Amino acid sequence: MLQNRTLKYALPLLLLLAAGVVYQYGYLQVKTEMGTLKESRDVKVKTLKKYMEYILEKPELEKKLDSLQEMRKAEDTKLIEGQTPSLAAANLQNTVKGIITERGGTISSERVGKPEDVGNFRVIDITVDAVLPDARALSDILYSIETRTPYLVVKELDTRIRNFRAPKDLMVKLNVSALTTGK
Repeated sequence: MLQNRTLKYALPLLLLLAAGVVYQYGYLQVKTEMGTLKESRDVKVKTLKKYMEYILEKPELEKKLDSLQEMRKAEDTKLIEGQTPSLAAANLQNTVKGIITERGGTISSERVGKPEDVGNFRVIDITVDAVLPDARALSDILYSIETRTPYLVVKELDTRIRNFRAPKDLMVKLNVSALTTGK
């Protein structure tokens, strides 16, 4: 009878303990995993919504990119062309030489200065010694240099008369600068 009584109390207690173990290691663990999966799903849904917004913005962003590229091309026309600073300096020399010789001048010497970095650009300097027929040619040359595209700037100008008795020819020293991309 004693065993029957112990069994009578032990069996419900064992069932209660078994239910507690199932609750602790079964139900609660499944519940936390479900919560983690729900959080993960929410994060994925939020990420998917962001991607969908970005996909919808793509045509607008492409239009902005195209307009910016067109603006960049327009701005690049204002810079002297050349893959390297040496090529840009040679291009600048040819441009200035063409301007001077078109107005009847002759070039006696040309020198390239050291390029200077200014942000994303480089400043290319050249110095040209030339002989010009008169002051009108000098005026035309300066106007042509300052108003052309790509932008050229006369940084220094030194003018002297070649012969004081017959003041016709001018000896001119020009320091001309231009911007190029900083490659």
